[in-house]
Amino acid sequence: MGPWNRKEKMTTSSFTSEQKRTLKILTLINFLNYIDRDIIFGLVPIIQARFAVSYSQAGLLNTVFSIVHSVCTLPLGWVADRFSRRKVIGYGVLFWSLATFLSGLAPVFRSLLLARGLVGVGEAAYAPAATAIITGSFPRRVRARVQGVFDLGMFVGGAIGIALGPVLMGWVGWGPAFFVVGIPGFLLALSILRIEEPRVESPEKRVPIRHILRVPAFVWVLMGGLFINFAVYSYVFWGTTFVHTYKGFGVREASIVLGVTVTFAGIFGVLTGATLADRLARVIPWERVLVVGMGFLVSTPLLFWSFHAANKTLFVILFFLGSFFMTWYHGPLTAIMHDLIPDRAHATAVGLYLFVAHFFATTWAPLLIGKVADRYDLLTGMHLALAAQLAGVVSYAMVIYFIRRDGLHHPSMAAYREAKPAADPGGSPAWSESRL
Repeated sequence: MGPWNRKEKMTTSSFTSEQKRTLKILTLINFLNYIDRDIIFGLVPIIQARFAVSYSQAGLLNTVFSIVHSVCTLPLGWVADRFSRRKVIGYGVLFWSLATFLSGLAPVFRSLLLARGLVGVGEAAYAPAATAIITGSFPRRVRARVQGVFDLGMFVGGAIGIALGPVLMGWVGWGPAFFVVGIPGFLLALSILRIEEPRVESPEKRVPIRHILRVPAFVWVLMGGLFINFAVYSYVFWGTTFVHTYKGFGVREASIVLGVTVTFAGIFGVLTGATLADRLARVIPWERVLVVGMGFLVSTPLLFWSFHAANKTLFVILFFLGSFFMTWYHGPLTAIMHDLIPDRAHATAVGLYLFVAHFFATTWAPLLIGKVADRYDLLTGMHLALAAQLAGVVSYAMVIYFIRRDGLHHPSMAAYREAKPAADPGGSPAWSESRL
């Protein structure tokens, strides 16, 4: 076992150098991951003009990516749990970086769609394996916070990616914009060799997916993820276009304003939600879920008011607040899934979550919102996304119900859990099997 398993009482100030290095490298790669993924969103108005495509056709850029990503995520998570999570990450980073580079060479819209699909293959390898390594490297009581730090790479990278697209387009042109963000991935892939992969007990004893789906709380986590990702990707994909169309921002101004707003709201929101979740979870096992649900519940009216704001300043303030509360789920959500599912299936569980979220939500969200915008208007499409967000709140309420009924360790998972000491590192034995 690595050094993370030798200390039962750890604070964030007592992490080992190996733990710190692991978290830094994986967070940095996640940062690049979302720059490469989201750079296309800030370019949607330019893409529409360059290739003469409609709202719904432009939405296919995300649909193609999400279909490929979702289909590949589950099997790559399965591979990561059974072989080497570190190698799966390394090859994935190389693949998506090459695909991002190729996006800049696309001569026609279909070629760009193909390149975006290939980006989805590489990025599907990352989150399941990376989150499993992080959870295996740190004690349970800081699980939401370290996953939150990892997700900061996603939020900051995604926001910068949206803002960076039009900026690079103006500086270096269409193709080189993708080259600039694609090349660093080839270097970061080598950094994977510097992290130590925690050992998984008896990885050959696999957990069938059908058994994972016997955990009701986890199933409702999947449902919540479906609705929430529908909403989030609707905002992310169409945000620049919405602000440009309804709030009087230029395309470049809109992408920068949204990027900066979401970056700072995300940093504060992710850290706040993760800290609250870990502290409350020491007392009540479902408090991490409550933090997630409350964040979405409070953010919904704030986002609604921002969409209807009468001026730019009010829009930015309300959108910042709505984004702050919405981002509370980063960190706690991954911690919740890893709490519910045994260590040996952590990558598989996250892969299953991403499959459901992407295949049934993010795949179709921008396309559906685009069709609504074509028939009615984009504001109506945003209202549909808000309704999906409220449905997610209901789903997380159901997660709380089943954790109260069954505890964090559902009986169907008992055969797959290793016998552990009464006091889990950083955790509390009083609530690990509680049935409140």
